[in-house]
Order: sequence, then structure tokens, then C-alpha cells
Amino acid sequence: MGVLRSTQSMEAEVEEMRAALLLHGTGAWRSGGGAAKRAARAEEGAAEARTVCVTGGTSFVGFAVVDRLLRHGYNVRLALETQEDLDKLREMEMFGENGRDGVWTVMANVMDPESLHEAFHGCVGVFHTSSLVDPGGISGYTKHMASLEAKAAEQVVEACVRTESVRKCVFTSSLLACVWRQNYAHDRRFPTTIDENSWSDESFCRDNKLWFALGKTMAEKAAWRAARGTDLKLVTICPALVTGPGFRRRNPTPSIAYLKGAHAMLGDGLLATADVERVAEAHVRVYEAMNSTAGGRYICYDHVVRRAEEFAELQRQLGLPAGRVPVPAPADRVARLELCNRKLAALMSARRRCTYDAYFPVLYE
Repeated sequence: MGVLRSTQSMEAEVEEMRAALLLHGTGAWRSGGGAAKRAARAEEGAAEARTVCVTGGTSFVGFAVVDRLLRHGYNVRLALETQEDLDKLREMEMFGENGRDGVWTVMANVMDPESLHEAFHGCVGVFHTSSLVDPGGISGYTKHMASLEAKAAEQVVEACVRTESVRKCVFTSSLLACVWRQNYAHDRRFPTTIDENSWSDESFCRDNKLWFALGKTMAEKAAWRAARGTDLKLVTICPALVTGPGFRRRNPTPSIAYLKGAHAMLGDGLLATADVERVAEAHVRVYEAMNSTAGGRYICYDHVVRRAEEFAELQRQLGLPAGRVPVPAPADRVARLELCNRKLAALMSARRRCTYDAYFPVLYE
């Protein structure tokens, strides 16, 4: 693990960027005065307190989280795994003439604890947004990927615990880790409200080959187990199907994997979407509240798909073949299941007079 060095020119460019960041953060040392040095140390300490690491920063959600963190004044370290990841950042103009101050890259493999530890060193917080996707799978996600994702989640949280500087971790899970149970609509033993206390049944997911839901459920549970009994503060955010500008181009495989079983979710009132910008803002706001009230799980969505036409439009946007779209049963015939993200709404409500309102016009229905 280290700063990316695929070629000499790449090494020079990244080192130049890092040198510029260091110069920007410690320029006061050049004056040589004691007051200037003390000011520089204070400035350096403040910068360290605002330094976080993001895994999966080239993904649809990860990139939005990085951008939102930068807007909020954080220094962001991107944990990249391959040269392809850096190429993606270049395509998105994260670096170069229009690059952003306050962001730099390190190499880290989510399956390599030592590289994760080195990547997290010096950061006070970690945002684990990375997700494993197998393009060779029918839906882009296989049973094997579910096991790998759970292992990666465990490795990341254990690395956070091991790294002395890291105090907080925000883990990106999925609403799919909450919604899948046997006979939800007919078994009165289960609540009709799906909230942060709800967990998907792993056996049900296996039986119905809902591998993406299985992977998210297993990964989140693995993260909670790894953090149990430690000083690490952990929260998990469970977003619905993440949409937004360009999501077909930039997030096709996870979206298609998410929609496996979508007909059943639509019929039960559990198919929801979340705009990527709102998801990113939720990550930052929850992270900032972790010193006081934030904890546990947070469901994040801004729209519930209730009409067949809306679902057909989702299929069209993803380039999926149109199929039979079931019409949800009337409320007087089948008890409706309801999604609830009031916990996230309550956390955000204290900031309702701030910029938050611009990003969360609707929090629950």
C-alpha cells in the first residue's frame, strides 16, 4: 500500500499533488517565528481532525460522498485498489487542472488488513462505501460475491479498530438488508412497519437467490460483530435503490442486482429510491452527529414507488426489458407494509433551518 506509482509520471503527479497539499496546510512554518509555528501546529491538528478515508470512492455512491465531504471542508483520502480506479477519477476530473484540494489517494485492498491499516492511519473517520460486483454474474452479483463482501466488511471494521487514530466509521449497507422476510404480507407475527429494527432473513434470500440482498445483510451483520465490544463508533446507512443523474451509466450493475425481486417489493410497498446527493448528505450529517446522538442503523430513501408506471420507467432508465408489472393490491384487501425512516428525519430535523433542507425536501411519507 502507498501512494499510487503505476508509472514514473503517475508517481510524479501524485507526489506533486501531495506536496501542494502539505505546503498549503503548513505554510506558516516558513516564517520561522514561534507564534507562526504554534499556529501551524494548531492548523495541522485541525486538519488531522478533519481527515477521513473513503473506500469505494470511484463508485456512484462513493464519489458523491467524497464530493460532499470536500464541500463540508474535510480532507479526504481515497483508498483505491487498482489503476483502473485512478483512471476513473481522472475521467471524473477529480485530479488535473480542475482537480480538488483536500483529496489524495492511497492503495488499499479490502481483503488485505495491513494495507487497510496503513490507509486509515492518521484518519479520524472511515466511510466504507465500497461494494463488490462481479460483471460475469447474471445480475452482476453472485452468491460467492455475498461471502466476499461479508469478509471485506469484517476486515474494514477490524482495521478501523486496530488503527488508533480512527474513532468513527460510517458503513454503507442497503435497504435490502431490511426488507426480505418470508410471507411478510400475510404473517401477522411480523410488524407491518419496516424500520431500522428490521433485518432481512438470510435463509429466505438464499432460497430465492437474492444474492445482492444476502451480501448486504451478511456484510452489515459482520460489521456490527467486528465493532462489538470495541471503542469504535459505528453507524450503518441503508439506502434504497440509489438513483440520480447518470445512474444508468455509472451504476448499472448494482442497480440491476438491487431490482432482483422488485416485483415483490413493489407489491408490498417496499420498492423505494434515494437520490445519490441525498444519500451522500446523509452520510456526512450522520457522521457529524456521531459525537452526540447518532448511532445504530439509518434507513435512507426519499420516494416509494407505488405505481406500475413508475416501475416501468425505472426499467426503461436501466435499459431492462419491459415485463409484466404487478399492480399493488388495494389497502382494504392486504395489510400494507410501510417503510419508515423517521430516525433519519429526526436526526436531520435539528438542522432544518440549515442547508439540509435543500437536500431533503421529503424524508418519509
